[in-house]
Amino acid sequence: MRVLYFGTYERRYPRNAQVISSLRRAGVEVFEHHVPVWEGSEHKFGLGPRAALILGAAQVRLLRRPQVDFDVLLVGYPGHFDMGRARRAARGRPLVFNPMLSLYDSIVHDRGRWSDRSPQARLLRAIDRRSMRLADLVIADTEVHAEYFAALAGIPRERIAVCFLGAEEPLFSPGWEPREEFRCLFYGKLIPLHGLDTILAAARLVPEIPFRIAGTGQLESLLRSGLPANVEWLRWVGHEQIPRELRSTGCALGIFGTTDKAARVIPNKAFEALACGAPLVTADTVAARELLVDGESAILVPPGDAAALADALRRLAADPALRQRIAEGGLRVYRERASEDVLGARWRALLEQVRTSVRAAGAPRSPR
Repeated sequence: MRVLYFGTYERRYPRNAQVISSLRRAGVEVFEHHVPVWEGSEHKFGLGPRAALILGAAQVRLLRRPQVDFDVLLVGYPGHFDMGRARRAARGRPLVFNPMLSLYDSIVHDRGRWSDRSPQARLLRAIDRRSMRLADLVIADTEVHAEYFAALAGIPRERIAVCFLGAEEPLFSPGWEPREEFRCLFYGKLIPLHGLDTILAAARLVPEIPFRIAGTGQLESLLRSGLPANVEWLRWVGHEQIPRELRSTGCALGIFGTTDKAARVIPNKAFEALACGAPLVTADTVAARELLVDGESAILVPPGDAAALADALRRLAADPALRQRIAEGGLRVYRERASEDVLGARWRALLEQVRTSVRAAGAPRSPR
């Protein structure tokens, strides 16, 4: 099995790095046909004129014919703008899209940048639909996200498969140990999905528990407007430093937002915490329940409920045995369902299936 990972995807983004690593561990040869656009951009899709020109130039460079033979062409994240070029480069071979998200859902509904009836929203919805319709197979990160993709793109549900996000295991590996001081850790881009307002409200309810928040983004004004005394704000922590933070924290905080998208995803940070063996507290959503069990592999609380989050943190802070049980259960479910070995085998099987089905059909898919 030879796979060409194709597009303007961000090489260091966890979804891309983890998929490539998992495939190689599963014995798949992975080659890259990559034109950098998004590298070093913490907050994507703020496409001004200069960024649009860079993306346009990258699309021209993607027209260069790949110099390797391959069985499947796989477009990485973000790759919505690359799918037309990818279909041409595939030359009749299977085209698989790993979109990670819907541009329309993320920018319009989750981040609220434009109204649902705006021309920008209609354009983003059209880009989503076309990019997914061009693929022979779309990979979603959860079952509920797959259902959303199918409805958005108007394609049969069977053209969308599910593979969890996982974590980069050379970096995120077990090593969490309980510490005398109980501290909560949150890191990430401060977008509505994460529920920063809920985290800060919970922190005010438990002034005895210290919090460390690392990140910048859309909602950082909430941190500038007056932090609770028990909250430390770091503007960023390097990706390579995060495992050390996870292994020394009392618990890791996932997401607590109340947007529709928040209910459909299990974020990278949740898998990274599980891979390090750190106790995880996150929102109780349909997506989270696809992997986690409350009280066994994580503590799940209602989205947007600061009081419930504060209560969960009090219980964890007061009960070292509970922290240990959640940590062990989380690491166990990660190893059973989301490790690189497990996901590598899943990815390989999906790619072999689509290769067989496209060969049997005898013609590449075109958008409808």
